[in-house]
Amino acid sequence: MYTTKANALMSGRVLILTNHYPDRSPGQRFSFEQYLSYLGSCGFQIDVSFLLNEKDDKIFYSKGNYFGKAKIAVKSILQRLKDLRKASKYDIVFVYREAIFFGTPFFERRFARKARMILAFDDSIWVPNVSAANKIFSLLKNPAKTSSIIKVSDLVFAGNKYLANYASQFNKNVVIVPTTIDTDEYKSVEKLPKDRICIGWSGSITTIEHFETKLNALLKIKKKYTDKVYFKVIGDGRYKNDELGIKGLAWKKEDELKELNEIDIGIMPLPDSEWAKGKCGLKGLQYMALGIPTIMSPVGVNSEIINDGENGFLADSDDEWIAKLSLLIDSFELRKKLGDAGCKTVEEKYSVHANRDLYLRYFNQLTS
Repeated sequence: MYTTKANALMSGRVLILTNHYPDRSPGQRFSFEQYLSYLGSCGFQIDVSFLLNEKDDKIFYSKGNYFGKAKIAVKSILQRLKDLRKASKYDIVFVYREAIFFGTPFFERRFARKARMILAFDDSIWVPNVSAANKIFSLLKNPAKTSSIIKVSDLVFAGNKYLANYASQFNKNVVIVPTTIDTDEYKSVEKLPKDRICIGWSGSITTIEHFETKLNALLKIKKKYTDKVYFKVIGDGRYKNDELGIKGLAWKKEDELKELNEIDIGIMPLPDSEWAKGKCGLKGLQYMALGIPTIMSPVGVNSEIINDGENGFLADSDDEWIAKLSLLIDSFELRKKLGDAGCKTVEEKYSVHANRDLYLRYFNQLTS
């Protein structure tokens, strides 16, 4: 249990239910976690109840070890039963994506009877999507439960318009609360001309397949520019691509900004799938906040974040990716122009400072 206590007169008590421990999941970090201190200073007492500690996390996302995973499942059920017993002491129960990673809305339905409930989600979680290490447990998942959870929620936080349109089929109280960047932490650093240009991607072991959708384009860039370019993958320490000279780096919170700031051109390719359309542009926003010129696939919210040629590039076909990567590789001035404009976009529309009062407003609405 992780607790944030108010420094001022308490406005209400909030119980946040999530799967991962603090600072582990990018979705959690760039949604509610970075608002906890602010909400506490505004009078809310917030407790976070998570299911997977660091030890459990390693077991859960490893291959095999089914006995260990079964123990985690039992422990998770007991934790949520414990949370249920005390839920009536809270004004709001805030569910990030789901209360438990099983295919039932059992817990959410009961939490909704105990307190006002908010569901927050930033992916197309109604679409089947199971990590490679847990394919065998796919039958225990039930993405269709998402509609049931939405129905019993008092308020739904959707990360973008695509997700909000889905949620609005089942609940009239849906608001868009975007994924945001803490620009006090993510600060643009001065970029200087370089002899070798780093083309970089940041993600996770579950999204590396998105990076690979543009391997053909990247291989042609490598052939065209040879040693003038090199490639970097952050987030999957097991990933290797000898043709591109890539040895993936595992994500580490303490090294994240240093590793990202080595990148000269940030890329976020996505397939045009129902799952990808629900993505909230996090990778691109991270690059942009650091003043890194960014190329994104025109899928979902990416087309809202990027005005092509003004604050970044949108690229669909391999030919478009090659052309726009080439423009940026060839021109330091263009890299700086698009990087600066991207940074401004994040500050004005996708920063914590620009959006933090959304959380405060909606929490106050449910507790007033």
